[in-house]
Parts: sequence; structure tokens; C-alpha cells
Amino acid sequence: MSETSYGLQAWIDRLNQSELPALAAVVQDLQRITEQEHASVQQLADVLLRDAALTSKVLRVGNSSYYNPSQETIKTISRAIVMIGFDNVRLISLSVSLIDGLLDRTPRQQLQELLARSFHAAVQARNIAGYVLTKHEEEVFIAALLHEVGELAFWGCGGQQADELGDALAAGTDHDQAVEQVLGTSFRQLNLGLIKSWNIGELASFAHGAGNLRDPAVHSVSLGVRIGAAALNGWGCPEMEGLVKELADFSGISEADAMQQVLASADEAVNVATTFGASRLGKLIPSTDPEQVQLQQAQRAASLLQPDLLLMQQAMQDLGMMATNRGDVGLILDTLLKGLHQGAGLERVMLTVLADQQRSFRAKCAVGDQTQSWLEQFVLPVDPSGQSHIFSYVLRQRQPLWMGIPASYNLDELVSLPLRQQLGKGMFFIAPLMAGTREIGVLYADNRVSGRALKHEQFVAFQRFTQLAGRCLDALSKRN
Repeated sequence: MSETSYGLQAWIDRLNQSELPALAAVVQDLQRITEQEHASVQQLADVLLRDAALTSKVLRVGNSSYYNPSQETIKTISRAIVMIGFDNVRLISLSVSLIDGLLDRTPRQQLQELLARSFHAAVQARNIAGYVLTKHEEEVFIAALLHEVGELAFWGCGGQQADELGDALAAGTDHDQAVEQVLGTSFRQLNLGLIKSWNIGELASFAHGAGNLRDPAVHSVSLGVRIGAAALNGWGCPEMEGLVKELADFSGISEADAMQQVLASADEAVNVATTFGASRLGKLIPSTDPEQVQLQQAQRAASLLQPDLLLMQQAMQDLGMMATNRGDVGLILDTLLKGLHQGAGLERVMLTVLADQQRSFRAKCAVGDQTQSWLEQFVLPVDPSGQSHIFSYVLRQRQPLWMGIPASYNLDELVSLPLRQQLGKGMFFIAPLMAGTREIGVLYADNRVSGRALKHEQFVAFQRFTQLAGRCLDALSKRN
């Protein structure tokens, strides 16, 4: 267990002493009003009017086309309750409070991703509930939205321990094991603990138990949460297929209609997040557009790519052996690209070689998502002066470069428009590949699929692999 771990009750106490009490108070007040059989419009209005900023945002959302398609201007909370309904105003209030409470500062990526998944799950759950419940859909929405409230609070206010857990997960440590080591408890226990501490309601608590699925409201929440998580693996993944069948059986509709319902709810979730002023969350909800689906899947897969030090060391050893023992060109290049991609964790790697009697660079091999077009289309004229673009420049200067950092800003003009169109924008590594004194081509690598920043250790590995590959090719040319 980490020296900085707290244990369940200590974490609940700590989170309740952080920036979250104001959010917790709103949650509790809104929950208490709903539990009263004859709650009045004025009681809800009184809770919201205590916070002018919250009131303003609720009115803004209430006036949106999503909640107010008639576009009749709503100027007061009491009018909003009459126009769009008591339950909708409570839902909007809690959702806006959650977004503001957690995204107020510079939020961690884990928090944004989890909050986006929570909104997606909430919309899925509410729409599923519409098939089997005559009321309480709004309560289902809130229970699904707050299903991971403990984990959300941790990523929002966990401080040093959140950094520690983020590093452990990035290094490939087992998720549950890493959470237990850093927190001294599980996220499930933390979720349940905070639900109880904040008095969020029985439905949110029951939804964590697999034995409660006979209750339609609980089953709706559970399905929504599981669909929101499975969507990250693609709409056609085996887990999603099982959930669509479960939804069809639960709601009494066909599997085809159930799939359409799931996709429509995903699109609605993006609209809901945007309506609440959190468009950045909408971008993290899986898209239903085929092109966007492919892009999001590539970005997610790339973000999961982590350096494999053992594989990288093995690739370096193999190249070292090929420099002294004869190895063919194909094996050398395969080992080079595998070492950089899977070993160093670089998302896209391309080797361009001098072709057309040394007059152009052409892609020889590439690895990673979105690189197929390079193999088919990447052609760049060689400029002997090295002044027209970065590929000719590094070959002439015979030095590797890390583009996109302050030390290379003076060379930005060498990243020409044709290069930006083919490679995209952002940081990249580039280096000449030499066989002794003979120019072979240029090696390129980036992390542009996920948009993650490149790291110093990756640049060191990139340079080392370039040198080893050059030695291999030099040795091979001398033997031939």
C-alpha cells in the first residue's frame, strides 16, 4: 500500500473538506426536496436562488433549444419550473453544479473522460427508463450521472495521490491493484461511501449491486452505465452486442431498434453536454458518425500505447547483433519500426528513402494508425540546399531534431504547407538515416494520433535506434 494512501473513511472525510462541500450541499438540498411528497416550486427556487451564478446558468440552459424548443424566454426560476418542469429544473441544477464543481480548475484528462462517460451513461439510462417507467426518469438520470461520484471527486480533488495514480496507470500497472495501493480502498467503495455521505439516494446506491436488477429503475441505471463504458471499445464490440440484446429483452423492442436507441442516445448526450456548457465533454463521448468513430477509436488506441522497455531493449540488442552479423534489409527495418512504435511508445513512425535517382523522398515503410496514406502518397522533392523543407534540412545537417519545442522554433518555417497537410500539426522527431557516409533517407515519428506530448526518453530512444539502424545498413552494404 502507498505511504500516502488513506483508506475509505479518511478519503470521504478528505473529499468533504475539499472544494466539494458546496456541490454536496446542492446535491443534498435537491435530493431532499424530491423526497418530499408535496415539494413546492418555491422550495426548489429558494435552493437555487441562494447561488446567483447557479441561477444564471440554470436559466441559460432552460432557455436552450434542447429544453425550451418553443423559445419562449424564461427569466425566473419559478417560470422555468412551470415551463420545462420541476424534474428538469432539478436535473439541470444538479448537472450544472457537477460540471462547475469539477471542471472549475484545469481538470485532469481522467476527470474529463470519466465525466463525459457519466453524462453519456445518464442519457442512455434515462432513455432506457422511458420504456419501462411511467415516471422517475429524471431520478434515473441523476443516479447514473453520480454512479461514479467518488472516482470523479478523487480525480477532481485527489491532489498528489491523483498524480501518483495517474502515473501508475500510465506505466501499465493493473487498474484495480494501482487504485488499492494508492487509495487504500477501491473506487467502488469510494463511490458508495460518497453516495451515502452526500445522501444522494437509494437508487444511486442500489445501482452498484448486481442483485437489484429486478427493479426497473436500477436496471435502467445499470444498463446505461455499462453501455457508456462499452461504447469506448466501439459500437460493434462483443460487449456492446450483449448489452443491446439485454436492452431489447428488457424494453420489449427488437435488437435493431435497441441499437438505434443506443446510437440516438449517444448523439443526444453530446447535445446535452454542449447545452450545459461543456462542449469539451461532448468531444469525448463516442461519436456515431462512421468517420468520427474510426478517428476516436484510433485516438483511444494510441492513448493506450505505452513504452515497453523490455521490448525496446530487445530490439536494440537485435539491431546490435545485426550490425555485426549479417541481417537482411527487411528484418532491420521491421526491428527498427517495432522498437520505436511498440518499444518507445511512438504512435506513428515512417522511414522515407531517397528515390528517383536521389531526387525525392518516398515512404518506404510506416507503422501506426493513419499511416497507410503515407505509404501510398508521401513523395517529397529533395532540395540539395536544405532550405525548402525540414526533410532536406536534417539530411544536409546530419543531425536529429525534436520539432515543436523552443530550441527548434527557428526552424518552424521549414515545416512546409505540403508537409503539414500530409503529417498534421504538432511535435515530431526527425533524423537522417545514414549508412556510414551514404545517405539513405529520413526517419520521422510523432504522437499526433492521441495528441500526447513527446517525451525526452522517447527522443533519446529515437536517436539510438537511428544510429543502430545506420550501423546495420552500413555493415550490410560493406558485406555486399
